[in-house]
Amino acid sequence: MCMDDISADLMEAARIALRDCMVLKKDETLLVVTDLGKDLIGQAFWYAGRELCKEPFMITMNPRSRGGENLPPLVEEAMKKADVVVIPTTKSATHTDARINACAAGARIGTLPGITQDTMERCFKADYKKIAARTVEMTRLLTTASKVHVTSPAGTDLKFSIEGINAIASTGIVDTPGKFGNLPSGEAYMMPAEGTAEGIIVIDGSIADIGVVEKNDPVQVKVEKGFAVEITGGKTAEKLKALLEPFGKDGRNIAEFGVGTNDSAKLIGDMLEDEKVMGTIHFAFGNNKSMGGTFNVQIHIDGLVLKPSFTLDGKDIMNNGSFLVDL
Repeated sequence: MCMDDISADLMEAARIALRDCMVLKKDETLLVVTDLGKDLIGQAFWYAGRELCKEPFMITMNPRSRGGENLPPLVEEAMKKADVVVIPTTKSATHTDARINACAAGARIGTLPGITQDTMERCFKADYKKIAARTVEMTRLLTTASKVHVTSPAGTDLKFSIEGINAIASTGIVDTPGKFGNLPSGEAYMMPAEGTAEGIIVIDGSIADIGVVEKNDPVQVKVEKGFAVEITGGKTAEKLKALLEPFGKDGRNIAEFGVGTNDSAKLIGDMLEDEKVMGTIHFAFGNNKSMGGTFNVQIHIDGLVLKPSFTLDGKDIMNNGSFLVDL
């Protein structure tokens, strides 16, 4: 493959991602970690890196079987030695030991699980300064709160504690050693206090590794003491159960609560973009280690809730998908 095989729009998106989001510098090294499903996008990053940094490298591996599955040891070691790492892959590497350990070694990392050419070309044109400001304020509201209550027209009704937990601002700007985030980005997220979530989650938007949830096939999840104890519905519910089943109870840990803040993102069936859609919230099951939790199971599956309402300590923050606070 040569640079002529890559569209001008994709090349420009890769340049913007490296220059403006990852703040890649002339004296730095870049490592692109990709797989056989995303190698065209990986090549675009590599060619863009040739223009912007001291030297780019690329590793192409076989696709992982699921989000959160650990990366090969060779890849993990290489990630520790790079200044900047971008990871356009079929499945998510965000919640892996490889990403965590590379950040601990000082690498700046952008993960792009499930990234598509359309998402690259469209979402990197967004105003990330505005997205960042919105995300930081939402993160502040979450961090300073103690209790969350989420509802939705489809039937979500979940309460949980976030007391003493710091939310994370995924702004799309990864500019300091050890920092990481999704690209494209725009979400404020955190783990619920372990063991506190109680109620019902109805996933009616999309699910990582599955795709868009059909209107007649929402997934209802009964939650007790921080775990999904019952998953019901139709074909999509069966697919979710099959993904989580190999990991036992730990795989059903309510690992994440996130709020989308990107007004350029849209629902496409790819969780990388879906969970950033402004006016949505999402929950995840499984691994919460990267958010400070104790569950290091090798799976992290997000589910999107449409038109949610939620309160923080009784204060209305969102109603039917619209923010009620100034962001």
